[in-house]
Amino acid sequence: MQKLRCRVNYHALRFTDSILEMGKLLVERTRMKSKHFIALHLRFESDMLAFSGCYYGGGEKERTELGAIRKRWKSLHVSNLDRERRNGRCPLTPEEVRLMLRALGFGSDAHLYVASGETLDFIVCDESDVFVTNNNGNMARILAGRRRYFGHKPTIRPNAKKLNRLFMDRNNMRWEEFASRVRTHQIGFMGETNEGKPAEVSFMKIQLLHMQGFRIQGKTTSDFPKSNS
Repeated sequence: MQKLRCRVNYHALRFTDSILEMGKLLVERTRMKSKHFIALHLRFESDMLAFSGCYYGGGEKERTELGAIRKRWKSLHVSNLDRERRNGRCPLTPEEVRLMLRALGFGSDAHLYVASGETLDFIVCDESDVFVTNNNGNMARILAGRRRYFGHKPTIRPNAKKLNRLFMDRNNMRWEEFASRVRTHQIGFMGETNEGKPAEVSFMKIQLLHMQGFRIQGKTTSDFPKSNS
């Protein structure tokens, strides 16, 4: 039954030829800039932040603006905005995503495609060497399943609950310790067949991409604050 569902989802349902051609062209142009690339579905727009019921430290201006947007959903009730973030129910900020990717081994020269969730974005994300999703929405779920079904390319999902606590304390530790903890927290969230196994299994695909020419820097720590401990 599961195989039948997969065949319906990933074989029977297809984009029109014109959309597929446009998507193929966009992927080709992206690969002209870099042989391998990361696709990131950041999903950090104001409506998403409002619906998530999270607070990001923007003061009264943030509370007022997002509060006004939340009124669109009468059934949305958030009693404690800070607790939502502590419990891992909030998207990471762009800066937090950057730090996570650096800790995982991707340097500033890795080519990044930022998707907004449109039809062509779906095709580019599907063809990317590494797909990073910052939410657990429908597009992210479908892409993760499709990438696993058609060849198991990595789909990285932030372990937001554990990473949030780590980001809160990041200025009190050296980069090496921070990066090591990120990699530990991400075990089981890297889209590998052996998720939950030791870290060297979970990060095997990234190391393979490194050997194939994916521009990854092992240490990019120069602008990260270091403590004296």
